[in-house]
Amino acid sequence: MVDEKDNEKDTHGPDETGKTSRASTSTNDRPDDGHFSINDPETFATNIAKVVEQAGKVASAYLNQRRNGMDAHTVDYVNQMARTFGEVAHYWSSDPARAMEAQTRLWGRCLDLWGASSRRMMGEEVEDVAFADESDLRFKDPEWQSSPFFSFVKQLYLIASQWANEMVSDAATIDEHTRHKAQFYVNQIFNALSPSNYVMTNPALLRETLESDGENLIRGMQMLSEDIQAGGGNLLIRQTDTSVFGLGENIAITPGKVVAQNDICQLIQYEAQTEKVLKTPLLIVAPWINKYYILDLNERKSFIKWCVEQGHTVFAVSWVNPDESLKDKTFGDYMQKGVISSIETIRQITGEERINTVGYCVGGTLLSAAAAYLAATKQDWINTITLFAAQVDFTEAGDLKVFVDEEQLAELERVMDAQGYLDGMSMGNVFNMLRPNDLIWPYFVNNYMRGLEPFPFDLLFWNQDSTRMTAACHSYYLRKCFLENALAEGTMELDGVRLHLSAIQTPVYCLAMKEDHIAPARSVFKGCKLFGGPVEFILGGSGHIAGVVNPPERGKYQFWRGAPPEGALSDWLEAAQETKGSWWPDWHQWTIAQGTTRVEARPIGSAQFPPIEDAPGSYAKQTY
Repeated sequence: MVDEKDNEKDTHGPDETGKTSRASTSTNDRPDDGHFSINDPETFATNIAKVVEQAGKVASAYLNQRRNGMDAHTVDYVNQMARTFGEVAHYWSSDPARAMEAQTRLWGRCLDLWGASSRRMMGEEVEDVAFADESDLRFKDPEWQSSPFFSFVKQLYLIASQWANEMVSDAATIDEHTRHKAQFYVNQIFNALSPSNYVMTNPALLRETLESDGENLIRGMQMLSEDIQAGGGNLLIRQTDTSVFGLGENIAITPGKVVAQNDICQLIQYEAQTEKVLKTPLLIVAPWINKYYILDLNERKSFIKWCVEQGHTVFAVSWVNPDESLKDKTFGDYMQKGVISSIETIRQITGEERINTVGYCVGGTLLSAAAAYLAATKQDWINTITLFAAQVDFTEAGDLKVFVDEEQLAELERVMDAQGYLDGMSMGNVFNMLRPNDLIWPYFVNNYMRGLEPFPFDLLFWNQDSTRMTAACHSYYLRKCFLENALAEGTMELDGVRLHLSAIQTPVYCLAMKEDHIAPARSVFKGCKLFGGPVEFILGGSGHIAGVVNPPERGKYQFWRGAPPEGALSDWLEAAQETKGSWWPDWHQWTIAQGTTRVEARPIGSAQFPPIEDAPGSYAKQTY
């Protein structure tokens, strides 16, 4: 679930790893010698034959699944694209004048490019017809500009992609959901078709291939075959070297014990590291999409460890990685047996009536629903609510809404009902598609064109350690939140109780991330106005993961604090005060302001809840 639209490449760059990963090392950084020649023709020919042999293995791994009839979901996705593009095409083709205009836009620019390129081949100095954005790293190699051929290829690609986007944006009669889907699909297609992704149309890749006599392609085809096999016939792009990481060894190593568990989750209590601790304990509810240890990656990047060091008695929910036996576990089950059961357990272990709570992403959505449930049933168990990049109003939920309409949801429910869950790879692909030029195509080029293994990176190890979602819970979440917006509208019912966010009088610390594509800042801002009590809205720098996992010691990014959340986010931000660095200390000060009393450090568990096993627990280690 990685989503950072950040300038410093948090998902695979030097600021996260301490060194530049091979996945982020652009072939564009090579020197421009303007010379393309085969180093050893005989070796090159032999290696190309080996590439063809490896390509056969790739095709076999891919087609095996298709022969077994296991690709219905992909077929449905392609059909969705075809129907969506059909509506756009109908607008332009249904009127002769519009059809002529569409063709004129494209062919006119192509003719301009042909003319400019011809003059350039004759030695004239001519200006480009199409320009890449300055932030587009795909076309930084000097050959994209200096070589007439590669310049022509680049500009032709840019003209076609710009034209396709215009066809979608200017189709006046299609509804906004269809336009949103079409725009998303266009971007996916043209990101895939970029000439920077392929050897013959990328000068740096071509140069590297010729210099190595094609050795890079042999390694790349072998890795491609392995990744298709690892994905069960679908491509599971390796983003990091997972072999160097182990849960409880160098990932999720903050000392703690599992003190309670059921078929939905384990509850972990962390060992105190201060003599005195805050009287009010803290519960962290992570999303069940991916695993909880995103907040306990390692000693340098652990929000959980940092909270323990500040004197919090920290508990965390670690969700089960469900199989088909849990297909009927609902959103209500996750609320009752996950959040509310954990709160009850913490109250019994610590003897405290009220606790502080944190919910991250969909964990924050569930926590908000649980808080509304407790408010409706007059159970005053929550002292504070903190939401990290969590939505409760889904009207502006961003590109994820592309995947949610009645037709697509019905098909997804059919798939989930057949297998009992949504597999983690499907959700991982969705999140990767939100940022394909960061999470798909750099790795495609690095792994399969250059034949390089990506560097070990803890965040991407977590990103690939995906989890399944039960059919009943995921269906309810998509329908009630994305499709009906029931939590915001006050129409959601769980266990016979109507939920109203306005009934929640508990103080709320609501954190949105400025460059978040999963929980867009404007969506989080809109939702935080629905709570009935005081709300502190904070806007952090960077994206869904890097902005949250941002220890103070690193001195990265910034956050904005301002007036209560009213009006538009842009207006709020204009008047807000920017502070450099992490928001973690700001949150801690806000939390202790709601209760400063400290007591002697607590032991782990109790007579009623003795420790079961060491953190991170067996649920976090479940894989399929």
